[in-house]
Amino acid sequence: MAEQLGTGVAPPRLYRPEDIAAVLGCSAWWVKDRARRRLIPFTRVGRAYRFTAEHLAEIIRLHEERPARPHQPVTARTAAKADPQQANAPQRAAPTTRLRARPPVRARQSQFSTVA
Repeated sequence: MAEQLGTGVAPPRLYRPEDIAAVLGCSAWWVKDRARRRLIPFTRVGRAYRFTAEHLAEIIRLHEERPARPHQPVTARTAAKADPQQANAPQRAAPTTRLRARPPVRARQSQFSTVA
């Protein structure tokens, strides 16, 4: 087929959304939806979405999560160097917000009911 094109180079293999979904471990619907919304690279052949190996690598790179900062183990020595008073201070939990439940629907309806 490459000889028919006259270039001597084989065209890239095109994968269907189902193939890409199997590699990524997601649904074909997710792959097609992201392509439709132009969030992932793709090739359109007619009305069908097709993907190359380079597209797959780019999709993986796009959805890669990196740590916010390099992990550095905290030891008593490094904590004491950073702030000597903090090294001996007790650890406090972050303040939490107290949640309140909404009243049941029956109670809310009775508050606003009117007699005609």
